[in-house]
This record gives sequence, C-alpha cells and structure tokens, in this order.
Amino acid sequence: MTNNSEKIRVLHIPTWYPSEKNPVLGLFVHEHVKATALFADVVVLYNEGWDNSIRGLYQIKEQVEDGIRTLRVRYRRRPISKISYFLYLWSIFVAFKKLLKGGWKPDIIHAHVYRAGVPAVLLGKKYNLPVIVTEHYTGFPRGLIKGLERWKAKFAFENATLVCPVSEDLAKHIKKLGIKARFNIVPNVVDLNLFYPPKEIEEHEEKRLLTVAFLTPKKGIPYLLQALAMLKEKRGDFVLDIVGDGPNRKEYEEMTKKLGLEDKVFFHGIKPKVEVAKFMRRADIFVLPSLVETFGVVVIEAMACGKPVIATNIGGPNEIINEETGILVPSGNAEALKDAIDFMLDHYVSYNAQRISNYVTQRYSPEKVGKEFYSLYTSALRGFREWE
Repeated sequence: MTNNSEKIRVLHIPTWYPSEKNPVLGLFVHEHVKATALFADVVVLYNEGWDNSIRGLYQIKEQVEDGIRTLRVRYRRRPISKISYFLYLWSIFVAFKKLLKGGWKPDIIHAHVYRAGVPAVLLGKKYNLPVIVTEHYTGFPRGLIKGLERWKAKFAFENATLVCPVSEDLAKHIKKLGIKARFNIVPNVVDLNLFYPPKEIEEHEEKRLLTVAFLTPKKGIPYLLQALAMLKEKRGDFVLDIVGDGPNRKEYEEMTKKLGLEDKVFFHGIKPKVEVAKFMRRADIFVLPSLVETFGVVVIEAMACGKPVIATNIGGPNEIINEETGILVPSGNAEALKDAIDFMLDHYVSYNAQRISNYVTQRYSPEKVGKEFYSLYTSALRGFREWE
C-alpha cells in the first residue's frame, strides 16, 4: 500500500462505460468512478470490446476524461468466441502492465459488473491486490445468469474481497444462485451539480409527466401507455414526455397512435444529462413503470430535482421511495398505474420538493457514496493484509 500521506490508488475496471459510440452506456458506473475520485487516486481501464478496424491484436488509447486518467482498450475479434474472450482478458492484462511500466500500481482493483470481475480477480491474484466488485446487472433478477455466465459470476464474487450490489434486492438474487461472498450494499450516485430543484416553478396548462428510459420491454412502457389511454377517458389535463431511445421505440410510437395518445405522449429520443435534468426540472411528476430495476438512477435524479415519483414496487425503487417521496404500484399493472397517476395529478403539489431533494442528497450524493467506498477500500486493504 502507498504511504499514509498519499491517496489510495484505485483501478476501476468497468464492463460498461460511456464512449463516443454510446455516450449513455454505463453512466451510473461513471458516476461511481467520479465519486471515488473525490477521495482516491483513480484510473479507469475499460475494454470497449472488439473492433476489427484496428491494426494488430489490440489497441490502447489513453487520455484524461473528466479529470480522470482513462485507458480504453479494443481488440480484434477472433472467429471462435472462446478465443475472443481470452483475447479480451489478455488485453486487460496488457493494459495493466502498461500502467505498471509507467510507475502507477493500484492498491486496490474495483470492478463493475461480474464480467469485469473476472479479469479483476485474476489480476488481484497475480499481483496480490484486494478486489471489490460492484454489481448493477438486471440479469440476476431476470434469471439470465446461467451456464458460463453463472460460472463467471461465481468465480468473480467468491474470489473478490468484497461484493457491492447497488440494492438489497439485487444481493438477494445473487445469493439465490448459491453464491457465497462478502456483501456490502452501496447505492448509485446522483450528480447534484446537474440535478437540483428549479428556482421557479413553471406553470403549465397541462400537468407534465416524465419518464426517462432505454426503450426495451423491461421498462414497462406499454403499461404506462395503456394507463394513460384509460386515464384520458376520465381527464385530459396531462402530457407525457418520454426521453430515451431503444429497439422498441417505433413499436411504442405506433402503440401511442393506436391508443389515440398522439396529443398526449411525446418521444424526444436520447438527450445528454444536462438536457435530461432540464426535462426533470420542468416536469411535475416522474413515472418509472419498469418490470425490473436493480436500482433506478433516474428515480433519484428526478427526486434530486424535487419531483414526486410513481414507480413499480420492484427491486431498487422500493428501497428508495417512501410516502413522502412518491407512490409505489405493482409492476405490469396498467390499472394500478392509472389510479396512481390520477391521484398524483391532483396531489403532487402537496409533496415538499425541498424535502424530497434533501432526502436524496443525504443518501446518494457523490460525497456520501464516495466516502462509503473509501471506507470499504481502507477496510479491504486492512483485512487483506491480515488475511495474507
């Protein structure tokens, strides 16, 4: 370990991370990295995957991003998937050795998602370093971790120093696979520089609902559209903004037309975080109708903006929302969702925006989560020395 006068050196190895091709991929991981950088000397080593346009077997690109030294690795895909996977592992090791040759060696490795936990654990074993794995993946509650993927998860978690799921519910689903590890829940982060209550409340003729999501079936958008179609038969004093894109967007746009909601539902596509925050400040109510969520970062972002939330009683949201911050409804139930929206349209003004925002600040700020990780880093390093 480094001298006490120096910061702990942490190498983050994420499975998902924002890139030029996909700027929204793994944004929640990026927020974790930034939170830890408040208290530690942080480097990111991210394998972006295969790219057959590069010369040679791999390519390492290094630059400073948001003040954080970042190594991005790409490798050439092989015709046999197993060979490609070993090339992925090998490229991580090559990039790690590049760091060592440059005079930077981590005190601890922090992987994000079990797939990155595999090379992190291998590096930890080879270089005698403790490893923490943060888990976000909805594949665990969805029952998708089978076969080789289950082996990877078991290998990564059971050989890690500590496993940090982002919610109790996610930890429960990991344990259901028979995986035995040291668990410590650490939630996701909200960027309070972007997400904060509006200085002045905008007045609208129609009350504004908002959802922000990757448009796939697990986000439950059809149930939201059905709920609004039923609600429109009773009242019409609302509109819904949908921010996000995905493979099912066209299907949901067509469904909107079939349900006669063209004048009520508006699709805006992917927006940068700055624009998402503006949508949230302008909204009156945030709605997340997901069928599965391990956490729900958009929930705490909306709450940081002082907005009451309607979400499904699954996974992460039911560990975040209480009576003072919103309403929980059963997942996959358009009728219950309709009733909640109907109630909230008449009562959202009774929710205390500053209290909702303060609730989030106290639990999910970068400083709060960064300190939690720093405490875990120091404990892991102390314990690791004792276990040697």
